[in-house]
Amino acid sequence: MKRKALDELLKWKTRSGRKPLVLRGARQVGKSHLARALAEEAFEGILELNFERDASLAGLFSGASVKETVRLLEARYGMPVVEGKTLLFLDEIQAAPEVFAKLRYFHEELPGLHVLAAGSLLDLLLEDHAFSMPVGRIEYLHLGPLVFEEFLEATGRAGLISWMAGWRWGENYPVALHEDLIAAFRQYLVVGGMPEAVAVFAETGSYRDCARVQESILATYQDDFQKYARRVQKPRMDRLFARVPAMLGRKFKFSEVDPVERSKNLGEALHLLCLARVFHKVRRCHGNGLPLGAEADDRNFKVFFLDVGLVSRALGLKIDTFEKLDEHFLVNRGALCEQAIAQNLLHIGDPWTKPEVFYWTRESPNSTAEVDFLVQHGSGILPVEVKAGKTGRLKSLQLFLTEKNSPAALRFNTDKPSVALVEAAGAPSKLVSLPLPFVGQFLRLLETAPSLSSSPNQPHQ
Repeated sequence: MKRKALDELLKWKTRSGRKPLVLRGARQVGKSHLARALAEEAFEGILELNFERDASLAGLFSGASVKETVRLLEARYGMPVVEGKTLLFLDEIQAAPEVFAKLRYFHEELPGLHVLAAGSLLDLLLEDHAFSMPVGRIEYLHLGPLVFEEFLEATGRAGLISWMAGWRWGENYPVALHEDLIAAFRQYLVVGGMPEAVAVFAETGSYRDCARVQESILATYQDDFQKYARRVQKPRMDRLFARVPAMLGRKFKFSEVDPVERSKNLGEALHLLCLARVFHKVRRCHGNGLPLGAEADDRNFKVFFLDVGLVSRALGLKIDTFEKLDEHFLVNRGALCEQAIAQNLLHIGDPWTKPEVFYWTRESPNSTAEVDFLVQHGSGILPVEVKAGKTGRLKSLQLFLTEKNSPAALRFNTDKPSVALVEAAGAPSKLVSLPLPFVGQFLRLLETAPSLSSSPNQPHQ
């Protein structure tokens, strides 16, 4: 299946001053598949090494020179490693920290050789390393599950992507296409974006087959917990893994995971699961200025799962046919929609920077307000609300617009696109409302949204 990240890798292939590239992401998000797709499209051959399957491979990198390493690899595998023509792919490199440290020498001694590395638990290695980091000699690309538009393409609906990408304000917005997109988004909430689950669903159309794959992925993640044993007890990670899907969309409280366990102990387990990219922390932010992370509150946060399909499976949603989706979807639809938008916001942006989003709250004895997400938009801050239906209260959003003097806000819901003015301390702000499936188009449509001079709350389509 086609991943948007492949376009970035093709640019990396021809970029002047290119450095060895490390793919970072959770297990089974498609890092190895992406490397092979790159080799098939842009190289004459690929030499793939997996350090988790063969621990002896690290010994080939122990010499003083990476040129010697290349000669040893050519001898062992009987294939030439040619600069510009061969992709050297070092998979599961977290299993060989000494090899990770050697990446810098490829940049210094063999700058013409394309070296791509990947690791599923790499962030744990980077935090707890005992070697000299190749600072300034490597670059990173972050990969997550398929975003919604990648899901559409993988399931044979590229035409809907083209239509969304070409739609402009003021043009006709057909009800039939809107309904098709909403139906596809509901499928996405159940199938999710894990490549293997999407591939099986695309081939068979079976939710049961998809669920079988999802169960296998969830079990694989739990099996990985044994690898954390040196730092944290596995039962704590099991409890977090079981409880987080039911806590989506609201402030995380350790007492809801285990009322008798110390928060410090659970906090360490949560930290490791976030390093493994199985969970993502969305931290509270005051929203006063950029960068958003400068004001992030490490003590107040929400936790989202890696993938909405895995969440649906962990919550026990059992869908046999699409016609049964509505009756099961209603119970958890708000949290699932927020999860889906969160993972898309994390991964539709620049893949060269660490994926991160924030949220905003104001808590006082007389008034509590919360905006689902804050993202950077140009030189400003964009508040984002997610609604699972067509309507919803805007009180918290209006409060943020008033306090921060923000000129615009974004709302995702199931209604057709619209632009309206909302009252904020006497100065109206622009509210752009988009259907949930348009999450991949929000930057373009936000920037091209018409200016309004009408009275507040009157929508413009």
